[in-house]
Amino acid sequence: VQLVESGGGLVQSGGSLRLSCAASGFTSSRYAMSWYRQAPGKERELVAAISSAGAGINYADSVKGRFTISRDNAKNEVYLQMNSLKSEDTAVYYCNARKLPYNYWGQGTQVTVSS
Repeated sequence: VQLVESGGGLVQSGGSLRLSCAASGFTSSRYAMSWYRQAPGKERELVAAISSAGAGINYADSVKGRFTISRDNAKNEVYLQMNSLKSEDTAVYYCNARKLPYNYWGQGTQVTVSS
């Protein structure tokens, strides 16, 4: 089982990034997929989540209207489009796949927003 995130990097405030998460080793289309983030000294927090079929989506209040989560079950991939980035979005972003009792995590990708 693997979740591999990509697309992180350094961007200026107001800029955009698109994160990708490639799943392998399990049937990701049956799993709810989420993006979490963890800033230095803070707890990991949920950023966005999407149901297995993509019909159910929710966002943290802090990213509503700026971030968009989507998935392509044919490619076993999940995406996070991040627009209007702010310095407070700086964190390591993690992909998560969950279908109880299974819960998988990626290794994370760093997003740094410079002001």
